[in-house]
Amino acid sequence: MPAATNPAVQTAHDHLARNAAVYRKELFDFLRIPSISAQPDHKKDVRAAAEWTRDRCIRAGLKAEVVDSAGHPAVIAEGPQKPGRPTALFYGHHDVQPSGDLSLWHTGPFDPIERDGMVIARGAADDKGQTLCAIAAVEAWMKTAGSLPLNLKMLIEGEEEIGSPNLAPLVEKYRDRLACDFVLIHDTSQFAEEAPALTVGTRGLVYMEVVLTGPEKDLHSGVYGGQIANPANVLADLIATLHTPDGRVNIPKFYDRVAPLSPVERASLASLPYDRATFLKDTGSPAEDGEAGFSTFERRWYRPTLDVNGIYGGYMAAGSSTIIPSRAGAKISMRLVPDQRADEIEKLFVETIKQRCPSTVKMEMISHAHCDPYMADPNSPVMNAAIEALAIGFGKSPVLIRSGGTLPILPMFKRILGADSIMLGYCLPTCNAHSPNEFFHTRDFDAGMRTTAAFFGLLDRIG
Repeated sequence: MPAATNPAVQTAHDHLARNAAVYRKELFDFLRIPSISAQPDHKKDVRAAAEWTRDRCIRAGLKAEVVDSAGHPAVIAEGPQKPGRPTALFYGHHDVQPSGDLSLWHTGPFDPIERDGMVIARGAADDKGQTLCAIAAVEAWMKTAGSLPLNLKMLIEGEEEIGSPNLAPLVEKYRDRLACDFVLIHDTSQFAEEAPALTVGTRGLVYMEVVLTGPEKDLHSGVYGGQIANPANVLADLIATLHTPDGRVNIPKFYDRVAPLSPVERASLASLPYDRATFLKDTGSPAEDGEAGFSTFERRWYRPTLDVNGIYGGYMAAGSSTIIPSRAGAKISMRLVPDQRADEIEKLFVETIKQRCPSTVKMEMISHAHCDPYMADPNSPVMNAAIEALAIGFGKSPVLIRSGGTLPILPMFKRILGADSIMLGYCLPTCNAHSPNEFFHTRDFDAGMRTTAAFFGLLDRIG
């Protein structure tokens, strides 16, 4: 039966529509909990958010409990598990970012308001609102059909905003209980306003720090200049070697594993609108730049990059101090794309810097982050169901995109559970996540609930 005429999906949607005001109120209740995982003073609030989530899952018809980690608690929930049906693990998080500058908020960050069709509060989009979309969809099916059309499990953690330091050990501990065919994630976004999207890949990351030391202390540049190596000068020379004039990363073999775009992604990319003036206004930059021969979207999602994130060393206070600094350093990140491997790229970077660094300074390299890129199969049956569900929920066909950022949880789920991830995000990319006045459009909240409910209903075709 076509999904658009599936009576069970329509009945679930009718339930969501009738109870829209209830779900809006529950979202406000959830948002009032200041579950800031980064701040020790909010430890009890993070636990309160976990308990709220557990109780809401139970009311939706699931078995649920709070499970402790070495840090903040998570929630594990599950519905009835029946053989022969696809098994999904929904992943979300109940913790939020710190408030930031309170003077920039329209109201208190944990005093949610609705204004111009937007729910404004910390966590509205990232990730409480989107997590509630999944819980509401579960309840719609349980209240109308008496059961779910799939085997569903939920893992809703409390440490995502601090890098999920205890998530992998938690997944390892509960590996059998969390076993699934795929992971469902709502913690991404649409492509643009009224342009729903399915995110099929994320970039990896290698983050290195290069530290150069010359003399054992700062020296007078008039007395010693031109006689010994200046670490800041050497560092500048090294950094200048890392790109070619056409914007390519100048590290041997850096591009050897870069996978070409699939025909589906290439067609989707060609369909995306690009407004140069808006892009430049949003970034505040006078012009685009990057690897020659590629569009802005290709550079954002499909091409690897190398960026200097910070440079330090020498005298930077007011006035002047004519020295040769003893020490200088730079922090450098590389975003990776399928099929690059983080360990290989880090090794290539280290070898390149060692070869190019002169013996006139001492060099140290520190690895700060290391994560492989992630790519799901855009043609899988589950992905096709997600595309169809977005078209039903939002009333228009989605585009396939990748994320320029990095989500370490994706390769982690693949490594431990052997499961690919489906990234169905409903908020806007401009939702002010991590910034003052974070918001989630009420229309997208409603469309998100409909989409997840439809997605559940479509999975009986791939059992």
